[in-house]
Amino acid sequence: MATQTPSHPARPGLLQRVVRLVQHRVAEGALRRSFTPELVQRLARHVAASERRHTGQIRICVEGGLPLSYLWRGATARERALTLFGKQRVWDTEANNGVLIYLLAAEHAIEIVADRGLARHVPDGAWQALVAQMGDAFRAGRHEDGLTQALAEVSALLVLHFPAPDSAGASVPPHPNELPDHPIIGRAG
Repeated sequence: MATQTPSHPARPGLLQRVVRLVQHRVAEGALRRSFTPELVQRLARHVAASERRHTGQIRICVEGGLPLSYLWRGATARERALTLFGKQRVWDTEANNGVLIYLLAAEHAIEIVADRGLARHVPDGAWQALVAQMGDAFRAGRHEDGLTQALAEVSALLVLHFPAPDSAGASVPPHPNELPDHPIIGRAG
């Protein structure tokens, strides 16, 4: 599990809360310009192609800003990612090998949450390196490149540890797609 989240005061004052609220609402408005419907479709195709190669499930969630309740209590992007990991049922895959890639645009935060089946095989340092590469791409405004690279690297880890069954023989059915491939852009619930 990896994280790249700027630090915030443990108990922000009223002014910091209001400033953070404004930053998050502005980022929500800009999100749709960065993540066009065409980009979302390309990402969905990348996820689908990836999942044909392994039995894992990958979800991408991109939010412009945190919900008001998170902002007011000073919650972090990591807390939100863990909540969405549960709400989107990424934790509930057959082999416990789901991965959530979460981006919070307002804070330039990147979170990767891997379920226990995959996390036991991949050291934290590998996740940290992946998050750092994504951060470089996002800071340069290359959102698609960053997400495509992240998908490729997460896919490689899943292929290594959870390869798809060989469906060349008629007796092996293809593994089911347990979660939607379409990225969630905007408020994820």
